Amino acid sequence: MSKVKQAVENIFGSLNLEEKLQQGGSSLLTTLTKNRESLVKFKQLLRRERIRDAARTVLLKSLDKDTISFNLNKQVAFVGHLSFCEPVAESPLGPIKVKITSDNPKKLIDWLTPRAL
Repeated sequence: MSKVKQAVENIFGSLNLEEKLQQGGSSLLTTLTKNRESLVKFKQLLRRERIRDAARTVLLKSLDKDTISFNLNKQVAFVGHLSFCEPVAESPLGPIKVKITSDNPKKLIDWLTPRAL
């Protein structure tokens, strides 16, 4: 689990992650924050890797009411980069499944992936 935690922290920064054991022996890492400051590193990576437009498309497609759900390649995240992937087959070790709940998810997506001027 420590490699997965490291991969998550490489993408989102230092978070107060809580590990919950799931049925079947898998683990779930969760955190609760009240502001978007916990997404600053993710936003910076989107900009640095020049994938804001692609990320915007993925985030908007994954929007369901107040939740944004997407998958990241675990191996790529472990080395500090971003690669969105499908839930199965694209990442041999399985993806990092991310769910973000927000009162205003469209505004959050606009902040994470501002349109180029």
